Amino acid sequence: MKVGLIGQGAIAAYVRDALLKRGHEISAVLLRPERIANTATIEVSSVAALPADLDIMIDCAGHEALATHGPSILKRGFDLITVSLGALADTTTSTSLEQAAQKGNAKLHLASGAIGALDCLSAARVGKLTSVTYTGRKPPKGWKGSPAEAKLDLNALTEGEHTHFDGTARAAALEYPKNANVAAAVALAGLGFDDTQVRLIADATATRNIHEITAEGDFGQFHFQISGNSLPDNPRSSALAAMSVISKIDQLGRDIVL
Repeated sequence: MKVGLIGQGAIAAYVRDALLKRGHEISAVLLRPERIANTATIEVSSVAALPADLDIMIDCAGHEALATHGPSILKRGFDLITVSLGALADTTTSTSLEQAAQKGNAKLHLASGAIGALDCLSAARVGKLTSVTYTGRKPPKGWKGSPAEAKLDLNALTEGEHTHFDGTARAAALEYPKNANVAAAVALAGLGFDDTQVRLIADATATRNIHEITAEGDFGQFHFQISGNSLPDNPRSSALAAMSVISKIDQLGRDIVL
């Protein structure tokens, strides 16, 4: 496949390397103008400059990038994979993406990110879901660069767990755009942004990023937990989030899909 990427951070780097190992071609990298190092390379600064023969675009750059470039990409008829699920908490962004996909006859694929059990949650939604709660625990350093810094002295936390957010998935996604994509994924799979409850915790005893889902409904109840590694280049980025992008690409190339 001929693939275009948005971004050049830790997740983008992992995705690029994994795609190349699988024999795919990176045909374009969409970046902010000030980040383009050499105009003679595949780096471009606008959707209009993307090559017409791309098979798919992948967003690895965050909420702002998806909101800015996503609609134009979909209108051009390019399918788009994104890990920036939290951007959909903004109704203007969500509507714009949906309308653009319809106009361009394209699809926006949501990578599952750092959490599992979403297929179970989606199935449970067919009946009646009565409650869904997502709890995210990270070591204090994993919350640096987020609003948690204004609520806690992250450098001073040496013991115990400290909740710095307790509210809806919509509020979490909008307040923590770089940290709450998992909460958004859970919301989209289950009760939606306004009825999914979220707790975000700085846990001084944690050595990994821990994600938990609890749900109840007509199906019964379940509790899912995953203790995930972050990417070496960025403690805020989940390795599984990057892997989920590659998994989505692999699925698109199969005739039989689980």
